[in-house]
Amino acid sequence: MSGLEDLRAKYEAAGQSHVFTYWDQLSADEKAAFERQLRGIDPARLNAMVKQALDADEAARHEQNAKVEPPPTESQVSTVGDEAKSNYFYEIGMKAIAAGQVGVLLLAGGQGTRLGSSAPKGCYNIQLPSGKSLFQIQAERIAKLQELAAIYGRKTSVVVPWYIMTSGPTREPTESFFREHGFFGLDPANVVFFEQGTLPCISNEGKIMLDERGKVATAPDGNGGLYAALRVPVKDGEPSVLDDLQRRGIKYLHAYGVDNCLVKVGDPVFMGVCVDKNVATGVKVVKKTDPAESVGVVARKNGAFSVVEYSEIPPSLSEARDSNGELLFRAANIANHFYTTDFLMKDVPAFESKMAYHIARKKIPSIDLSSGERVKPSTPNGIKMELFIFDVFPFCADLAIHEVERKEEFSPLKNASGTASDNPETSRRDLLAQQRRWLEKAGATVTSGADVELSPKVTYGGEGLQNVAGRTFDQTKNIESL
Repeated sequence: MSGLEDLRAKYEAAGQSHVFTYWDQLSADEKAAFERQLRGIDPARLNAMVKQALDADEAARHEQNAKVEPPPTESQVSTVGDEAKSNYFYEIGMKAIAAGQVGVLLLAGGQGTRLGSSAPKGCYNIQLPSGKSLFQIQAERIAKLQELAAIYGRKTSVVVPWYIMTSGPTREPTESFFREHGFFGLDPANVVFFEQGTLPCISNEGKIMLDERGKVATAPDGNGGLYAALRVPVKDGEPSVLDDLQRRGIKYLHAYGVDNCLVKVGDPVFMGVCVDKNVATGVKVVKKTDPAESVGVVARKNGAFSVVEYSEIPPSLSEARDSNGELLFRAANIANHFYTTDFLMKDVPAFESKMAYHIARKKIPSIDLSSGERVKPSTPNGIKMELFIFDVFPFCADLAIHEVERKEEFSPLKNASGTASDNPETSRRDLLAQQRRWLEKAGATVTSGADVELSPKVTYGGEGLQNVAGRTFDQTKNIESL
């Protein structure tokens, strides 16, 4: 049996032979490209994944008696307002960073569509006095963290490698943006781009959908596609991210989303909390104070750690309060995770097949097999499947839940300018307000109306500002050095 016949037989056995409907009408180049795509799909495994996802979705919609509880007290650590505790964990985390054991991983697969931009979201400028993009702010925080770690460890240099997960539409423009800006001063050898995977779109009848006569319709597999993407070569002939982590001796990884301008990239305190608790996974949270806030919370669901969406918790629980008057379910997830490399390499592959994909019923443009024409449906005609990054939590025996101060660490950029919340204006406001607090704590005066931006080259988290004591800042400006 020839290679093509064998491929046809696999799809025939899986009930997906329709993908070859227009094979004979394709050019030689189109056939070659289509065959490569089809060989990258295991149709039998795909069928099983679809069934598992649909079964899980059906079960979730009819689930009446799920036992949802707050996470156990012993899993939670709060450093809010506790400088001594923060310093304790900072020392532990900085020791690991100085030893070259910490890497950071950025989830950067999204485009700025909702922001009115087709560029990757990390390219977005939130209108700071410096005009810096989110990518630049984060790159400079890594550079400063490396500098602080080198001083701490009495070394000439320390490397904190940056792994950037893009998507199909964002990979090339992201890499180009970094090249155009000289990698923002970082060594390109320590910035590793890789790409999240895709999955075929499936019709309501369970069939693989065609985007073109010789191309399967696909969609990104969600930020939970991270785990599989770590094992794939970053480029043809190159090692995977997991291979690179091993080669560099990275033991701990901080993963975060690109849209949070306040993110403490590689945060020594968070690293210290997780290392001190000797856990394989950890998550940062902020305190939820409004029961109606549209944010998932870290909880225990049927005895397992989970992120429970606000829509899944009945008002009787979402509004419940403890003896201190605080919400019982208040550990709001902010997409900041900790992993050990061992967990990613050994534990995840052992349970990965048990992680059910989430489904979204969508209007998916596709080829009508009866006419051969590409149609845009007016009603949902298929499903897209994705994993969420926190879908590993139910398989974790323990989880470090680190509560941090919202105003210091969380200001997401999700909506266009002029909307009610989580927009460029709130991101700019929150970042500049934080830096005003840093200056005033160091003894400076910032007059009303003056927006002073401190470059991460000056300070990572408010340290090293002794020289501003007694100074008055009365103009909006960006400070690159003191």
